[in-house]
Amino acid sequence: MDPHLKKVYVPMTETAFYILLCLRRENHGYGILQQTEKMTGGEIRLSPGTLYGSLSKMEKDGLIAFVREEEKRRLYRLTALGEELLALEKKRIARLYRNMQEAN
Repeated sequence: MDPHLKKVYVPMTETAFYILLCLRRENHGYGILQQTEKMTGGEIRLSPGTLYGSLSKMEKDGLIAFVREEEKRRLYRLTALGEELLALEKKRIARLYRNMQEAN
């Protein structure tokens, strides 16, 4: 993995985390917005501008890939690199949680 990409994406912003999490299966921008809101009980609402800017950057960086267009919506899916970065972030979050539990 490119060390620069690792430095850019780990730790991840919540936006990047939820985008990658939602793209483990094919999805489009609006679907990501809806799924994120549902997963977080409405606590996180991604703005379209932030979402589409992030999708563009992530596609350029190779974390996600365009799959096809369906009813004028672009469908994306996680790439192997995106899966690897998501796994690193999950591991980081698990470590934080474990450390928090041990500190109590």
